[in-house]
Amino acid sequence: MKAVWILAKKEVRSFFDSLIAYVLLVAFLGVTGLFTWLIVTDIFLGKEATLSKFFEWANWALLVFIPAITMKMLAEENKSGTIELLLTKPITNWQVLWGKFLACFMLILFALICTIPYYITVACIGQKIDHGVVISGYFGTLIVSAAYIAMGILASSFTNNQVIAFLIALVLGLFFKLIMPMLASMLTGSTGLAFDYLSFDSHYGSIKRGVIDSRDIVYFGSIVLVSMVLSELSLAKRTLSE
Repeated sequence: MKAVWILAKKEVRSFFDSLIAYVLLVAFLGVTGLFTWLIVTDIFLGKEATLSKFFEWANWALLVFIPAITMKMLAEENKSGTIELLLTKPITNWQVLWGKFLACFMLILFALICTIPYYITVACIGQKIDHGVVISGYFGTLIVSAAYIAMGILASSFTNNQVIAFLIALVLGLFFKLIMPMLASMLTGSTGLAFDYLSFDSHYGSIKRGVIDSRDIVYFGSIVLVSMVLSELSLAKRTLSE
């Protein structure tokens, strides 16, 4: 665990040293703030004490921003050859992967913490806010982000090209968020139910409404675990081939 934490701190420092973190924070806060407060919303006019619109737009924003963060996690190291140097140290593939995962997760967590003023503002302008729903919404956003991060690391493990890694991660995210619900709506019976169960929104939607079900947590946890296992296999295969 110590090696994971050390690697995570190193990656977080690299985010801020290369301005990636600042660009992400400005873009994320700008996009979510713009759509939450000024576009396609009625918070001011309706004086509705809810952050549902924010969580909807945050989910879409993270679908794009997280692949932009994870695309360099392994692709850049594969291209430069530093992954081999890293793995010659007393650190396992799992520790490398989880260290990079934790670094990305910490950055997303910090971005969401920066949106706390949204929460305070909404609580002041409308009726009494349901704090439980808001907390549940933040929790749901975090576990969805964890799934996006794991899939992004998996995509980055496949290639040396950061752009390709970004596109693969984006397609994977769109597959679970957009394509799965579309297939579920077009199909009937058990097949339609299966596609609906596999879609992100069917699980995230209930959490966003304040209903935290263990099945939803297990679902996103499974996405993370499967993605990380496949990333480890990809990393091990690449290491052996070289």
